[in-house]
Amino acid sequence: MSSEHRLRIKTLVMVLTMVVCANVGDLMLKRGMTRIGAVELTLGGIQHAFVLTVTNDTIWIGIFFLTGFMLSYMTVLSWADYSYVMPAGAFGYALLTFLAVVFLHESVSPRRWIGVVLICVGVLLVGQTKPRTTAEVARGVAA
Repeated sequence: MSSEHRLRIKTLVMVLTMVVCANVGDLMLKRGMTRIGAVELTLGGIQHAFVLTVTNDTIWIGIFFLTGFMLSYMTVLSWADYSYVMPAGAFGYALLTFLAVVFLHESVSPRRWIGVVLICVGVLLVGQTKPRTTAEVARGVAA
């Protein structure tokens, strides 16, 4: 297996890990904050929301997954171009829209779905390019 093929596979796996972690984390945060309710922008309201937030298991699950997103994001950026990772990761927006409909029972207009399709087309186009176009910097890190 060529080093370019290995790079493409490990980048794909890490981008998918990013997408899953980000989407699960965002959904859990949304669900947790929905249970807390609207936060009043007063000192007392913010203190009350803080207490409810730190004692909410759903929010902690969201934070756990968002930490996984951050770690996978940092890892993939260490070997792939930012101009590849960010558009490829944008597939998460499409997935998040679908999950919001299924799990949060949100209504999505046809215009939004058209936007989601355009995002997916862009992700497919980016996916056809090389994950890294820049030369390795003096460290000599192997793909």
